Amino acid sequence: MQLSLSSDYACRVLIFLSVQEKSSIPEIAERFSISQNHLVKVVHRLSGLGYLKTTRGRGGGLTLAKPPHEITVGEVIRKMEPHLDLVECFNEEKNACVITGACGLKHLLKSATVAFLSKLDSCTFEQISARKRALRSSLFNSSGSRKEGAGSSAPS
Repeated sequence: MQLSLSSDYACRVLIFLSVQEKSSIPEIAERFSISQNHLVKVVHRLSGLGYLKTTRGRGGGLTLAKPPHEITVGEVIRKMEPHLDLVECFNEEKNACVITGACGLKHLLKSATVAFLSKLDSCTFEQISARKRALRSSLFNSSGSRKEGAGSSAPS
């Protein structure tokens, strides 16, 4: 199973904002060395889903719309992924596999997907961002950033 870039970036944004209360799309894109254009789409989606507050203009930026202990990784993945169809037979509309009725693979993979999501449901963004000092160091020290001389310094 591979999650989409949108899910990956969504989790990074939520982790970032769990560590630093306020930021901007350019700063997050720079810190993670990721596409600002793609990040704009992800932030728009997270905002629409109620995870982020966005404020325009001077003094604006991005903040979490709810505390990180109220956001589970599983719920974010479910909402960001277009589908979690590991194999064709998971999608009844598009399934053309002739052995679907007799094959045990679908049930095994479905069970594994349920276990995977259950594990993600048990973790909040507060929990996965608990090592705040190490995360800040990785994000804000020039040795932790892939870009040399990256922007501002970490808050104290």
